[in-house]
Amino acid sequence: MKKILHVISSPKGNDSYSVKLGKTIIDKLIAKFPDSIVMERVLVNDDLPALNESHINAFFKPIEQREPADYEALHYSDMLLEEVCAADFLVIGAPMYNFGIHSSLKAWIDLIVRVGITFKYNEHGRIGLLTDKTAYLAAASGSVYSEGPMQTLDFVVPYLKAILGFMGITDIHVFRMEGTVRPNFQSQGYPKVIAAIEL
Repeated sequence: MKKILHVISSPKGNDSYSVKLGKTIIDKLIAKFPDSIVMERVLVNDDLPALNESHINAFFKPIEQREPADYEALHYSDMLLEEVCAADFLVIGAPMYNFGIHSSLKAWIDLIVRVGITFKYNEHGRIGLLTDKTAYLAAASGSVYSEGPMQTLDFVVPYLKAILGFMGITDIHVFRMEGTVRPNFQSQGYPKVIAAIEL
């Protein structure tokens, strides 16, 4: 039995191309693994806290030294990490806003990048600990960023691949919905992208 975590960061709900793309990826995964369980985390509904000093202090404090305030600071992080650690597949919806990811997705990342849980250091440097997972990025953007003159402005896919790799997730597959603001995208571009998805 496989567990799929669908991380949604679009504020547009079911009208979002990244949500539609993510759900199509999940349908393909379920076709391969019919007994899969899907967990959904809608970040824009969670009002996740921005990373602050209390979080950082609690992250690095030894368990035996933690006080009630530390556990309160770790509440959201522990909850999100439980989902991430339980998942075999991460399907991360990543619409582009101002060339980067949505603030809710950044908050999620800041709360799951935890020393001793998703990465650690030894005498050789950093070691990612989430090596048993596969990630699928469902990226959506109004213009085309995978190639051409706008490629250098894509701070979504390169960043997500880097931060996932930092945590040990190197089996990463990228699917893009690009040019979504173009007049013919809904009738031509969207069906073409959906039809091309193969896992």
